[in-house]
Amino acid sequence: MLRVGCDVGGTFTDFVLLDEASGEIQVEKGLTTPADPSIGILDGLGALDRASPGHAARTGRFAHATTLIANAVIERKGARTALLCTRGFRDVLELRRHVRVTTYELWADPPEPLVPRFLRVPVTERTWSDSRILTPINPAEIEEIARYLRREAVESVAIAFLHAYVNPHNEQEVARLLGELLPEIAVTTSSSVLPQIKEFERTSACVVNAYVKPRARAYLRRLDDRIRGLGFTAPMRIMLSTGGVASTETASEFPVRLIESGPVAGAIVARQYAELLGVAELLSLDMGGTTAKSCLIRDAILPVTDELEVARSRRFTKSSGFPLAVPAVNLLEIGAGGGSIGTVSALGLV
Repeated sequence: MLRVGCDVGGTFTDFVLLDEASGEIQVEKGLTTPADPSIGILDGLGALDRASPGHAARTGRFAHATTLIANAVIERKGARTALLCTRGFRDVLELRRHVRVTTYELWADPPEPLVPRFLRVPVTERTWSDSRILTPINPAEIEEIARYLRREAVESVAIAFLHAYVNPHNEQEVARLLGELLPEIAVTTSSSVLPQIKEFERTSACVVNAYVKPRARAYLRRLDDRIRGLGFTAPMRIMLSTGGVASTETASEFPVRLIESGPVAGAIVARQYAELLGVAELLSLDMGGTTAKSCLIRDAILPVTDELEVARSRRFTKSSGFPLAVPAVNLLEIGAGGGSIGTVSALGLV
């Protein structure tokens, strides 16, 4: 059986073909095609086929890792997104946790919310913290909201209601109604993305998922269809931020889980080398064309965190980005890669 791996980065798209019987490995590299990354993938798979004819039919596992989801958030190239929230909680994304990024810095503001205020729509509903529903959903109000969303050309909707982690009924009801009224729009509920306490973190994760969902879903479905057209019968599996893999259906529904998809693959390989060398502690460095990633591995275990942030406005500074709170391997990433161009400032600093 053969295994195929594909990693799409900001600069390069890399491929590896492993023959499990002989242990032989073949690698290919091509430029990433940002307008449609699947084109670069198909080109690379074609190169693999020229080196190993007929490999598609003999492939039993196909794994895909990517940084496209994180890049979409950082570069703000996601969908036009609206947030439906409990009335009175419209500004959760801006209020955050009232934590100043740095104690004495007055101008180090966090990034602007992915959803502007005019697209944060209050909904008259309320669930108590003990799961009782105080105010149920009014279908007439949702119909009016749906008309507004259509007028504003919204592509994706995030639904984050108070205490939905303990009772998701109101969120699910709104998602059902929007599915009937606006079937062309992607819908994300906070209770499905991050069903846990902490209103801001849950809302933030829900919004990020909604922001990238239409693009991720279209890309993964298109890629899956094109790969099958090449003769691959093995289901494509997508690398998650935790180091596990998921189906394209799950990845399309919860793309927020793919934020560290590409970088974590490098950390997994580093851990494998640590085991082969008998080294319990290791510092891995993964130099890509666009970014460089490092990971501190202790006791041969990948460090997992639930305090992941993306698009930080101040490098390495906690609370300066969008918190996701989904489990992920704890990595340090900087925007300087093998293809980065260095400059010297007026102060003589690099």
